[in-house]
Amino acid sequence: MNLLQTIILSIVEGVTEFLPISSTGHLILTSSLLGIIQTEFVKSFEIIIQLGAILAVVVIYSKKLISNFKLWKNILIAFLPSAIFGLFFYKNIKLYLIGNSTVVIWSLLIGGIIMLLFEKYFKPVHRPLFTIHYLVIGLFQVLSMIPGVSRAFATIFGGMIVGLNRKEATEFSFFLAIPTMLAASALDLIKTEVYEWSTINYKLLAIGFVGSFMTAYIVVKWLIKYVQEHDFRIFGWYRVILTLIFIFLVL
Repeated sequence: MNLLQTIILSIVEGVTEFLPISSTGHLILTSSLLGIIQTEFVKSFEIIIQLGAILAVVVIYSKKLISNFKLWKNILIAFLPSAIFGLFFYKNIKLYLIGNSTVVIWSLLIGGIIMLLFEKYFKPVHRPLFTIHYLVIGLFQVLSMIPGVSRAFATIFGGMIVGLNRKEATEFSFFLAIPTMLAASALDLIKTEVYEWSTINYKLLAIGFVGSFMTAYIVVKWLIKYVQEHDFRIFGWYRVILTLIFIFLVL
């Protein structure tokens, strides 16, 4: 992986991390288009640079996150299902799912169709949430361990189903990403033989981190404004069209 490929992947990560279109899926498909071989370092790179995007959320929402015990309690409750599933199925996920273009394509297509149907038929009901509701959001997030599903898509729609409005669900998806990606990156570093990485690998990782942070900072601010006036149908159509283009023109 060279410098230009690293910059492209970091921008793709920053743009797609919080949109309901799957950052992991886009990273895998972009890597495929760029001819990047899915080595253990590349797989780890695609996981760890998501921390740059998460840092953008921490910076933007720092005042809301600091000393907000109730918010953090809800975040950690929702994080629990992913922590359990990730701990037990990490090896299988990285071995069989991460880097698998076929899984990504089908996940993007099916997710896009579900998104369009959801926006057409779902009738939102706003209600106060309790512990069980945050666990449900967490279970939806578990689905995003399948590349192409989209963590943002799963958690936003899970939040709307249990009673959050679109803006609240989107913001909670941002917050839930903090412990989720911290844990995913830490687990990957523990399980990966990083001592075999070269100095160049660490430099590429640093560049990817900064690139994803800068891009995500812009996208997060835009998305919050967008969801207050629009639904997610455009992202559903995007997923379907992208899948069809990739199937007929690339594969």
